Amino acid sequence: MKIDYQTLEKKIKINFKNKDLLIKSLTHKSFNSEQNYEKIEFLGDRVLGLVMAKKLLEIYPDEKEGILDKKFATLVNKKTCLQIAKKLDLQKYILTLSSINKKVLIEDKVLSDSCEALIGAVYLDKGFQTTEKMILDLWSSHIKDSVITQIDAKTKLQELSLKKFKRLPIYKLISNTGPRHKPLFKVSVKLVDTKFFTSEGNSKKEAEQNAAILCLKNLKKI
Repeated sequence: MKIDYQTLEKKIKINFKNKDLLIKSLTHKSFNSEQNYEKIEFLGDRVLGLVMAKKLLEIYPDEKEGILDKKFATLVNKKTCLQIAKKLDLQKYILTLSSINKKVLIEDKVLSDSCEALIGAVYLDKGFQTTEKMILDLWSSHIKDSVITQIDAKTKLQELSLKKFKRLPIYKLISNTGPRHKPLFKVSVKLVDTKFFTSEGNSKKEAEQNAAILCLKNLKKI
């Protein structure tokens, strides 16, 4: 199956000098155990973080560090990278052992990791300024959303639970997976009269926050 990488290049407005870098950034280890995206993803994750940290400081020069940290986490987490990956239809370009079978769905983690690897590949091929411009273009709507201060869902859920049941929400760590440089936490939360709501994050704190948001949305409080 021939993959049309030119269409992807048009979407991100990048013309790679080294096409092998582009292909490598979209190659899963199941397809090639040596030439795959894992190390480039490691780089892309750092480049994305640098671009977002720089942009947030430009937008919010007087904001408190704690608020900036929350905004930053929202912009660089797996969920946002997955949304960007789907926006770019990255599943059409990723090479996996089973990629010849169009019916096989590529896991969300592979999609979000490939998004970061693509960033790393652009950085290696074009340098920081071009990569920064691409990231800011792709993340523009998410950056705009960050203007609204993120609701501290854990605090809101705690207040709601104490008021209604005089008991704190129950949080449960389900799993802690992923590589050391990029862990993935899965956390569940419930109130006295609800089921468990489960979400993920790159830190336990972020996963708890996301689980609380999910619980509140279900309760129609957000």
